[in-house]
Amino acid sequence: MPDKYLDLYSVSDLHKLVRYAPPKHPLISVIDHADFYSKRPKEDMTYRFGFYTVSCKKFEGLLKYGKRYYDFSEGSLLFTAPGQVIAPGPNVTVDEGWALFFHPDLIHGTELGRKIHQYTFFNYEANEALHISEEEKLTIKDCVAKIEREYSQNIDKHSQGLIVSNIELLLNYCNRFYDRQFYTRAKVNSDVVQKFEKLLKDYFSHGNLIETGLPSVKYFASRLNLSPNYLSDLLSKFTGKTTQEHIHLELTDKAKSLLWGTNSSISEIAYVLGFEHPSHFTKIFKSKTGKSPSVYRSAN
Repeated sequence: MPDKYLDLYSVSDLHKLVRYAPPKHPLISVIDHADFYSKRPKEDMTYRFGFYTVSCKKFEGLLKYGKRYYDFSEGSLLFTAPGQVIAPGPNVTVDEGWALFFHPDLIHGTELGRKIHQYTFFNYEANEALHISEEEKLTIKDCVAKIEREYSQNIDKHSQGLIVSNIELLLNYCNRFYDRQFYTRAKVNSDVVQKFEKLLKDYFSHGNLIETGLPSVKYFASRLNLSPNYLSDLLSKFTGKTTQEHIHLELTDKAKSLLWGTNSSISEIAYVLGFEHPSHFTKIFKSKTGKSPSVYRSAN
């Protein structure tokens, strides 16, 4: 049977679902997870939120995030962006937890709104959730408590600025804790880096780029069972380069060999490397070497 989708476009929609009083602020709310899971419809349901969520969960059971189920018996932070879907399994019981929901309109026109895309963990998979210590959990909870106190007061001209500042503080702490998690899992992540490098070398060594085209970040992420954002962030932490940068560097090395070792034209080389348009190849090559392919060939 296909999933039943319930779209929650506003914070008010969410409050109605869990039979809360109308929200004290139309664009932001903090809800106890025990209320959400006990008062939500009991039938299997997939929820699609129209807002950002930051959830701190500790429960027993399976959670479906995207197309897969995950066991979240440990405490963790999970982030979703507007439009993402999430579905609790039928036997989920919540031990503890809370969730912060804020609508994109709240941060529209603010500095946070302009850089929210930089918090790439909003597009991680559920199995890439942030696992936090008790001390870190207290730090996060303090930020959330300040947000909750601010929007619960009488709204004035300072309210939005203070609320948004505290959301940004919360997300910056999460950035710090994710950095810690990358490094505390150094052995696992080092293995991922090595697997990625082998996949990258293998892809360019098969010599069938005309048929397959250039590899995408999504291609390597799926082969490694990671989200594209998580893979790029992991590689950046351990190599200083994103997935796309690694692809372009490998491409450039392959192009150098063809420029040195063949008499093929620049257009022919671009075609062999999987490009539809030689100008795109030239642009990438020049960005990595500082020279166009033709200048590079003549100089060597």
